[in-house]
Amino acid sequence: MAKASDIKNGNILRFNGELIAVEELIHRTPGNLRAFYQARMRNVKTGKLVEYRFRTDEEVEICRVETSTYQYLYSDGDFFVVMDNNTFEQHNIPKILFGDAAKFLKEGMNVIIAFESDEPIMGQAPTSVELEITYTEPAVKGDTSTNALKYATVETGVEIKVPLFINQGEKVRVDTRTGEYIERVK
Repeated sequence: MAKASDIKNGNILRFNGELIAVEELIHRTPGNLRAFYQARMRNVKTGKLVEYRFRTDEEVEICRVETSTYQYLYSDGDFFVVMDNNTFEQHNIPKILFGDAAKFLKEGMNVIIAFESDEPIMGQAPTSVELEITYTEPAVKGDTSTNALKYATVETGVEIKVPLFINQGEKVRVDTRTGEYIERVK
């Protein structure tokens, strides 16, 4: 067990039986009161924000988290099967750890996964991916007002909005955090 004064931003703590990531930690010394640490933390599994005041001598459990790059192999039900790039071990990772970015993952991509004692706790997809347009309606000539968008289906099956000049078979870069079109890839 560690003391609250040992906590750093980015640490993963076991707090009330849940894993939480410390986003911000401020040491406060108000006037004639005792000093304390004001922490803003996020639940790793649910994403819920938690604020808490730690006494300076309060004991906390800092978890040892190992983060590494893995290669996404394929989808298997509610899990993604990934392979360690160094040891070639395969792991089943729940899809919910990736959030909305899961629908943009393509086989062979590298993803970052954090483990806490052999349990996957976080999954992070690349911030942008290159995907091929598998279906989109052709643009109508003269229908080119500013910022006009149309729907297009990418190779992972997700429908996104793209500019009118994008055609079927072209590759586009998509932001996995928002699902928005970034640019056409040559």
